[in-house]
Amino acid sequence: MTALIDRFFGPRVNPLEASRHSLRYGTPGFLLLVARVLLLVSLFLPYWHMELQAPQYPDGLHMTAYLNALTGDVAEIDGLNHYIGMRSLYEAAEIERTVGVFVMIAFVVMLELAAYIHTRWAVLLVVPVVFFPIVFLLDLHLWMRHFGLNLDPEAPLSNAVKPFVPTAIGKGGIGQFVTIATPGTGLILASIASFVLVLALLFHRRAYLPLVKQNKALRTSTT
Repeated sequence: MTALIDRFFGPRVNPLEASRHSLRYGTPGFLLLVARVLLLVSLFLPYWHMELQAPQYPDGLHMTAYLNALTGDVAEIDGLNHYIGMRSLYEAAEIERTVGVFVMIAFVVMLELAAYIHTRWAVLLVVPVVFFPIVFLLDLHLWMRHFGLNLDPEAPLSNAVKPFVPTAIGKGGIGQFVTIATPGTGLILASIASFVLVLALLFHRRAYLPLVKQNKALRTSTT
Protein backbone atom coordinates (compact mmCIF):
# COMPACT_ATOMS: atom_id res chain seq x y z
CA MET A 1 0.00 0.00 0.00
CA THR A 2 2.81 2.39 0.90
CA ALA A 3 4.52 1.62 -2.40
CA LEU A 4 1.35 2.52 -4.33
CA ILE A 5 1.03 5.80 -2.44
CA ASP A 6 4.66 6.62 -3.14
CA ARG A 7 4.18 5.89 -6.83
CA PHE A 8 1.09 8.12 -6.90
CA PHE A 9 2.64 11.10 -5.14
CA GLY A 10 6.05 10.56 -6.70
CA PRO A 11 9.58 11.16 -5.43
CA ARG A 12 10.26 13.75 -2.75
CA VAL A 13 12.94 16.33 -3.41
CA ASN A 14 15.89 16.47 -1.07
CA PRO A 15 15.83 19.82 0.81
CA LEU A 16 19.43 20.54 -0.20
CA GLU A 17 18.65 19.77 -3.83
CA ALA A 18 15.50 21.90 -3.65
CA SER A 19 17.46 24.88 -2.31
CA ARG A 20 20.12 24.52 -5.00
CA HIS A 21 17.49 24.39 -7.76
CA SER A 22 14.74 26.46 -6.17
CA LEU A 23 13.56 27.89 -9.49
CA ARG A 24 13.14 24.46 -11.09
CA TYR A 25 11.27 22.89 -8.20
CA GLY A 26 9.48 26.00 -7.02
CA THR A 27 8.01 27.16 -10.33
CA PRO A 28 5.31 24.45 -10.71
CA GLY A 29 3.96 25.05 -7.21
CA PHE A 30 4.06 28.83 -7.67
CA LEU A 31 2.11 28.63 -10.94
CA LEU A 32 -0.47 26.34 -9.34
CA LEU A 33 -0.83 28.88 -6.53
CA VAL A 34 -1.36 31.71 -9.04
CA ALA A 35 -4.06 29.66 -10.79
CA ARG A 36 -5.82 28.96 -7.48
CA VAL A 37 -5.86 32.66 -6.60
CA LEU A 38 -7.25 33.58 -10.03
CA LEU A 39 -10.06 31.02 -9.71
CA LEU A 40 -10.97 32.14 -6.20
CA VAL A 41 -11.14 35.78 -7.29
CA SER A 42 -13.26 34.83 -10.31
CA LEU A 43 -15.89 33.45 -7.94
CA PHE A 44 -16.93 36.99 -7.03
CA LEU A 45 -16.85 38.43 -10.55
CA PRO A 46 -19.26 38.21 -13.50
CA TYR A 47 -18.64 35.49 -16.08
CA TRP A 48 -20.83 36.81 -18.88
CA HIS A 49 -22.55 40.03 -19.96
CA MET A 50 -25.34 40.58 -22.44
CA GLU A 51 -26.71 43.90 -23.63
CA LEU A 52 -29.96 44.12 -25.57
CA GLN A 53 -30.44 47.20 -27.74
CA ALA A 54 -33.83 48.27 -29.10
CA PRO A 55 -35.46 51.55 -30.16
CA GLN A 56 -37.74 51.59 -27.11
CA TYR A 57 -34.75 51.16 -24.78
CA PRO A 58 -32.33 54.02 -25.50
CA ASP A 59 -29.99 52.91 -22.69
CA GLY A 60 -30.35 49.23 -23.55
CA LEU A 61 -31.12 46.32 -21.26
CA HIS A 62 -28.25 44.65 -19.44
CA MET A 63 -27.88 41.20 -17.92
CA THR A 64 -24.92 39.77 -16.02
CA ALA A 65 -24.29 36.11 -15.25
CA TYR A 66 -22.23 34.96 -12.29
CA LEU A 67 -21.41 31.34 -11.55
CA ASN A 68 -24.43 31.13 -9.27
CA ALA A 69 -26.74 33.99 -10.20
CA LEU A 70 -28.27 36.20 -12.90
CA THR A 71 -28.52 39.93 -12.26
CA GLY A 72 -29.62 43.03 -14.14
CA ASP A 73 -32.67 43.57 -16.36
CA VAL A 74 -33.52 39.87 -16.50
CA ALA A 75 -37.25 40.40 -15.87
CA GLU A 76 -37.52 42.98 -18.66
CA ILE A 77 -35.64 40.74 -21.10
CA ASP A 78 -37.83 37.80 -20.13
CA GLY A 79 -40.86 39.96 -20.82
CA LEU A 80 -39.68 40.65 -24.36
CA ASN A 81 -38.70 37.01 -24.92
CA HIS A 82 -42.18 35.93 -23.79
CA TYR A 83 -43.73 37.52 -26.87
CA ILE A 84 -41.60 35.42 -29.21
CA GLY A 85 -42.12 32.25 -27.16
CA MET A 86 -38.74 31.95 -25.45
CA ARG A 87 -38.64 30.52 -21.94
CA SER A 88 -37.45 32.52 -18.94
CA LEU A 89 -33.71 32.93 -18.64
CA TYR A 90 -33.98 31.82 -15.01
CA GLU A 91 -34.88 28.34 -16.27
CA ALA A 92 -31.53 28.00 -18.05
CA ALA A 93 -28.57 26.28 -16.36
CA GLU A 94 -30.37 25.88 -13.03
CA ILE A 95 -28.17 22.94 -12.01
CA GLU A 96 -25.02 24.72 -13.15
CA ARG A 97 -25.84 27.78 -11.06
CA THR A 98 -26.62 25.60 -8.04
CA VAL A 99 -23.31 23.71 -8.10
CA GLY A 100 -21.08 26.33 -9.76
CA VAL A 101 -19.48 27.68 -6.59
CA PHE A 102 -18.91 24.18 -5.19
CA VAL A 103 -17.31 23.05 -8.44
CA MET A 104 -14.94 26.01 -8.36
CA ILE A 105 -14.00 25.26 -4.75
CA ALA A 106 -13.40 21.64 -5.75
CA PHE A 107 -11.12 22.86 -8.54
CA VAL A 108 -9.09 24.87 -6.03
CA VAL A 109 -8.73 21.81 -3.79
CA MET A 110 -7.69 19.69 -6.77
CA LEU A 111 -4.96 22.19 -7.68
CA GLU A 112 -3.81 22.25 -4.05
CA LEU A 113 -3.48 18.47 -4.13
CA ALA A 114 -1.76 18.56 -7.52
CA ALA A 115 1.01 20.68 -6.00
CA TYR A 116 2.01 17.68 -3.83
CA ILE A 117 1.92 15.11 -6.63
CA HIS A 118 5.19 14.74 -8.53
CA THR A 119 4.01 12.21 -11.10
CA ARG A 120 1.89 12.29 -14.23
CA TRP A 121 -1.21 11.74 -12.06
CA ALA A 122 -1.16 15.47 -11.37
CA VAL A 123 -2.40 15.95 -14.94
CA LEU A 124 -5.73 14.28 -14.07
CA LEU A 125 -6.34 16.91 -11.41
CA VAL A 126 -5.29 19.87 -13.53
CA VAL A 127 -6.83 19.11 -16.95
CA PRO A 128 -10.50 19.51 -15.86
CA VAL A 129 -9.67 22.99 -14.60
CA VAL A 130 -7.84 23.86 -17.82
CA PHE A 131 -10.92 23.11 -19.91
CA PHE A 132 -13.42 24.78 -17.58
CA PRO A 133 -13.71 28.09 -19.55
CA ILE A 134 -14.37 26.17 -22.77
CA VAL A 135 -16.97 23.99 -21.05
CA PHE A 136 -18.63 27.11 -19.61
CA LEU A 137 -18.98 28.71 -23.04
CA LEU A 138 -20.13 25.45 -24.63
CA ASP A 139 -22.78 24.97 -21.95
CA LEU A 140 -23.91 28.58 -22.44
CA HIS A 141 -24.16 28.07 -26.21
CA LEU A 142 -26.15 24.84 -25.85
CA TRP A 143 -28.66 26.43 -23.49
CA MET A 144 -29.16 29.45 -25.76
CA ARG A 145 -29.47 27.17 -28.77
CA HIS A 146 -32.07 25.05 -26.96
CA PHE A 147 -34.10 28.10 -25.97
CA GLY A 148 -33.87 29.72 -29.39
CA LEU A 149 -34.81 26.62 -31.36
CA ASN A 150 -37.70 25.60 -29.11
CA LEU A 151 -40.00 28.61 -29.15
CA ASP A 152 -43.56 28.36 -27.88
CA PRO A 153 -45.85 28.14 -30.95
CA GLU A 154 -48.67 29.70 -28.89
CA ALA A 155 -46.72 32.90 -28.18
CA PRO A 156 -48.24 36.21 -29.42
CA LEU A 157 -45.49 36.77 -32.02
CA SER A 158 -44.76 33.13 -32.81
CA ASN A 159 -45.64 33.60 -36.48
CA ALA A 160 -43.36 36.62 -36.84
CA VAL A 161 -40.18 34.97 -35.54
CA LYS A 162 -38.57 31.79 -36.78
CA PRO A 163 -36.46 29.62 -34.45
CA PHE A 164 -32.93 30.97 -34.16
CA VAL A 165 -29.68 30.49 -32.22
CA PRO A 166 -28.79 33.46 -29.99
CA THR A 167 -25.14 34.50 -30.02
CA ALA A 168 -23.19 33.42 -26.93
CA ILE A 169 -20.21 35.70 -27.67
CA GLY A 170 -20.35 38.62 -30.07
CA LYS A 171 -23.08 40.57 -31.79
CA GLY A 172 -26.38 39.07 -32.82
CA GLY A 173 -30.04 39.84 -32.87
CA ILE A 174 -33.41 39.32 -34.41
CA GLY A 175 -35.72 41.87 -35.94
CA GLN A 176 -35.20 45.29 -34.38
CA PHE A 177 -33.44 43.82 -31.37
CA VAL A 178 -29.62 43.65 -31.25
CA THR A 179 -27.69 41.68 -28.62
CA ILE A 180 -24.05 42.12 -27.67
CA ALA A 181 -22.61 39.29 -25.57
CA THR A 182 -19.17 39.58 -23.98
CA PRO A 183 -17.15 37.47 -21.52
CA GLY A 184 -17.04 38.78 -17.98
CA THR A 185 -13.99 39.47 -15.86
CA GLY A 186 -14.46 36.17 -14.02
CA LEU A 187 -14.33 34.14 -17.23
CA ILE A 188 -11.27 36.08 -18.38
CA LEU A 189 -9.49 35.30 -15.10
CA ALA A 190 -10.47 31.62 -15.39
CA SER A 191 -9.06 31.59 -18.94
CA ILE A 192 -5.80 33.14 -17.72
CA ALA A 193 -5.71 30.48 -15.00
CA SER A 194 -6.02 27.80 -17.72
CA PHE A 195 -3.01 29.23 -19.54
CA VAL A 196 -1.04 29.38 -16.27
CA LEU A 197 -1.93 25.74 -15.58
CA VAL A 198 -0.60 24.63 -18.97
CA LEU A 199 2.69 26.33 -18.09
CA ALA A 200 2.59 24.67 -14.66
CA LEU A 201 2.29 21.23 -16.27
CA LEU A 202 5.25 21.93 -18.55
CA PHE A 203 7.45 23.04 -15.64
CA HIS A 204 6.12 20.15 -13.55
CA ARG A 205 7.26 17.66 -16.18
CA ARG A 206 10.64 19.33 -16.49
CA ALA A 207 11.22 19.27 -12.74
CA TYR A 208 9.95 15.85 -11.72
CA LEU A 209 10.09 13.54 -14.74
CA PRO A 210 13.87 12.98 -14.35
CA LEU A 211 13.33 12.05 -10.69
CA VAL A 212 10.52 9.65 -11.58
CA LYS A 213 12.72 7.96 -14.19
CA GLN A 214 15.58 7.77 -11.73
CA ASN A 215 13.40 6.12 -9.08
CA LYS A 216 12.00 3.70 -11.63
CA ALA A 217 15.50 2.73 -12.72
CA LEU A 218 16.50 2.17 -9.08
CA ARG A 219 13.48 -0.07 -8.48
CA THR A 220 14.22 -2.05 -11.62
CA SER A 221 17.88 -2.56 -10.70
CA THR A 222 16.93 -3.58 -7.16
CA THR A 223 14.43 -6.10 -8.47
